[in-house]
Amino acid sequence: MNQNSSVSRHQSPGAGFFRTDTPAARLSLLGLLTALAVIMGYIEYRIPLPLPVPGIKLGLCNIVIVFVLYRFGFLRAFLVSAVRIVIVGLLFGSPISMLYGLGGSLLALLGMRFLKNSGRFSCIGTSAAGGALHSAGQIAVAALLTSGTAVFRYLPVLLLAGEFCGVLIGLVVSIVLRRLKSQQNQGII
Repeated sequence: MNQNSSVSRHQSPGAGFFRTDTPAARLSLLGLLTALAVIMGYIEYRIPLPLPVPGIKLGLCNIVIVFVLYRFGFLRAFLVSAVRIVIVGLLFGSPISMLYGLGGSLLALLGMRFLKNSGRFSCIGTSAAGGALHSAGQIAVAALLTSGTAVFRYLPVLLLAGEFCGVLIGLVVSIVLRRLKSQQNQGII
């Protein structure tokens, strides 16, 4: 008998590389996903988009956030998002950028939670709405910080950009979720 068959004989059914059936396993996986979101935030920080409207980003880290929302629920998605915003803000941004991120993220996650739980929207539709809500949340924070309404002139462009990026993110997450669904029975993620 080789060592591999001995190990698999002692594993519980459904035990895979990324087990999520224990609190420690879920916490470890969420830590890895948070690190991945931070890395994606760094990549996005290093690739500025040459657009005339400030604030438009691809939102690569939101792939992780939407995945966590669908796989682990709202609270864990919010925690991963908040930790990512603080870490990225401390490393590459400022306290103000953290406020923008938290405002946009909170509004987007609340909206996505509602749409997801309604059962009427796909992952793509939910993510698209989240992209638009994120932009709206950031504009609301900007209006509060500047005590002005001039920032609202950016809203239409930011909403369109948020929708577009949200659709792309939703497509990626729906592909990942579909591929992992078959792995779920084996205990992998």
